[in-house]
Amino acid sequence: MLGYTPHMALTIVIRSGDDESLPRLTFDSPRVVIGRGDGCDVRLPDPSVSHRHASIRQRGTDYIVLDEGSTNGTFVGPVRLSPHAPRLVRSGDLVRIGRIWLEILIEQALPTTNPAAKTSEIALGLVAEALAAQGERNGARVLVTEGPDAGRELALAAVGRVYTLGRGQEADLVLTDPDASRRHVEVFRRGVTIFVRELGSKNGTLLDGEKLVTERETRWPAGATLSIGADRMSFEDPVAEALLELERVADERMAEDDSVDPPNTEDESEPPPPASVSSEARGAAPIAEVPRRTPERRVKRAGWTVTDVVVALIALGVLGMSIVGLLWLFGSQ
Repeated sequence: MLGYTPHMALTIVIRSGDDESLPRLTFDSPRVVIGRGDGCDVRLPDPSVSHRHASIRQRGTDYIVLDEGSTNGTFVGPVRLSPHAPRLVRSGDLVRIGRIWLEILIEQALPTTNPAAKTSEIALGLVAEALAAQGERNGARVLVTEGPDAGRELALAAVGRVYTLGRGQEADLVLTDPDASRRHVEVFRRGVTIFVRELGSKNGTLLDGEKLVTERETRWPAGATLSIGADRMSFEDPVAEALLELERVADERMAEDDSVDPPNTEDESEPPPPASVSSEARGAAPIAEVPRRTPERRVKRAGWTVTDVVVALIALGVLGMSIVGLLWLFGSQ
């Protein structure tokens, strides 16, 4: 904005995951909520972080941090805060949320544009790092499941980038179906959601049987089928699925002696340590392993249990008494 002068604002630097990226968010609001839940201003996808873990609030020209009754507590340096007891924070302080370290900066800076989208993007990035460390696929992709282009796929590598599907050679996913236009549709990811935009193609596009409106952004729900001519497409986004799974799981309770060393913030200009030095030794707090859902199985037990035997004996007893009663009844007539 022309003529705008930056003033003192609150910047939160996430000191976890990849040491080189150091994602940050700058806020110009009286309260910033930190937690694992989708509605938090700073979203930390780790089970040690409660859904609404802590908040930082402005009090005059100062900022205070409060623990919101979290499972694993909020720390300023080595000091654990009592729930709902305010603690003054100064620029440069390190705050630990569960096992995640944050650096607090109070500085002249412009607020982050669209912080809700930015914190979602950061959370996706942290989960992508965790999946990569586990050796799992960590990229969203569009898959052609049926039709003349079956087997082709398009990786949606960048959040916010727009990808084109069509018959033109300049398209990101080139289709051979004769009913596809040169620039048929656009697909892009915004946060955890995939969108599709119809570009005014000759034969139109269907999403689960419904014709898309030209030039309108339409949400592509998980499991829905996109149809271009005879081609049928679906998408998979393991990072978004893992992020939602992390939000659903219960808080992971850390052991009393489960400490996480603070990151080194003394000299950011020094070269990074060699790759042989672990992230724990460098002071980075790694995002925890992403939990994977496993389908529940009913195990059929072999043989008879004690309960089965007791129930069978009771049933036989009742049956025997019934027979005796019937014999007595007919014998007395």
